Amino acid sequence: MKFSTHTFTNGIRIIHHQVPSMIAHCGLFINTGSRDEKASEHGMAHFIEHLVFKGTVKRKAHHIINRLETVGGEINAYTGKEETCIYSSFLRDDFERSLELICDMAFHSVFPEKELLKEKEIIIDEIISYRDNPSEQIFDDFEDLVFKGNSIGRNVLGTPGNLKRFTREDVLEFMINNYSTDQMVFSSVGNIDFRKVLKLAHRYLGCIPANRASGIRKPITGYLPGTKSVRKKTHQAHCITGNLAFDLHDKRRMPMVLLNNILGGPGMNARLNLALREKTGYAYNVESHYSAFSNTGVFSVYFGTDRERLSKCRHLVQKEFTKLRNNPLSAMQIKKAKRQLTGQLTIGWENMENLMLAIGKSYMRFNRVDTMEDVHKKIGQITAGEVLEVANIVLDPGQLSELVYH
Repeated sequence: MKFSTHTFTNGIRIIHHQVPSMIAHCGLFINTGSRDEKASEHGMAHFIEHLVFKGTVKRKAHHIINRLETVGGEINAYTGKEETCIYSSFLRDDFERSLELICDMAFHSVFPEKELLKEKEIIIDEIISYRDNPSEQIFDDFEDLVFKGNSIGRNVLGTPGNLKRFTREDVLEFMINNYSTDQMVFSSVGNIDFRKVLKLAHRYLGCIPANRASGIRKPITGYLPGTKSVRKKTHQAHCITGNLAFDLHDKRRMPMVLLNNILGGPGMNARLNLALREKTGYAYNVESHYSAFSNTGVFSVYFGTDRERLSKCRHLVQKEFTKLRNNPLSAMQIKKAKRQLTGQLTIGWENMENLMLAIGKSYMRFNRVDTMEDVHKKIGQITAGEVLEVANIVLDPGQLSELVYH
């Protein structure tokens, strides 16, 4: 698998992978997310993600929507804790149309006042709707518990109070302070020659004035495990437990990815799914998650169950934790676990949109991208001892936090 790259003088980086397909995908990644907001700016990154669809110097909102949709393409965006991305899928002949539109939205949005007011109400409705879904809200509340007092623990959407206070000047100031050209990556995947990609990217991205990054994300310190119980008017009890985990640059990250997959990954044979669903029928949904950030990480296990089965499910989860802390994986177990993870990741990369997003995010974070062969090699080198080590750190009962809705 070959990746072509280039860096413009303003710091914007390009990465491209050519594949034989009529469909192409591209996206602009910005190394700014909700974590980079001040307390008074909580919700700003997500707010801007909405606003870039609402008008530029030369386009009204309906022109933006129609620019790709009239040729069968799609334009979308998302905001995470540490990045924002505007991306699209289209017929390969519409590459310039897509690239130009993304650049227009990212660098030439005008943020009309009437659109700001309208979008505030839409996002507030989104927040209210989100709060009505406890199986989603509990993840944000758990991260707020784990990262208490740190911006990375705050939810991406923000609060109605903050949104109502945001002005156009606040939006522009946040972008000037956080949307740095040397923290941007344009990623594309499609049957397009890299020389053409570079020529068009230079036309629309190479001319953007340089704006170099100045801020440094502060390390996460002072974690104290905590427990919290919240009364909710829901039929089910919802429970999430977890701990801080390893950051993006930690050598234990890959063993942690494997451990998470064994415990509660997407496979029906994940240990928690077998224990809480297949063998007992106590929970319909049980899963574990591991998210690695630039200088921290978080691991969690979530399940929803009838209130009377809450204690039984908690016991079964802790039982699986104990097994992984005390019993090294056998040679056969780790071989199967590594093969399963390798297969899942490889299949995921067969989706070209997923691949475009993955390589863009990786290039933004590490200034490099591992090929699938590199990934296979790294997984193959994981040992049972490394999995046991991370299990004893992350699943340490004295370091686990817990949040329950009941």
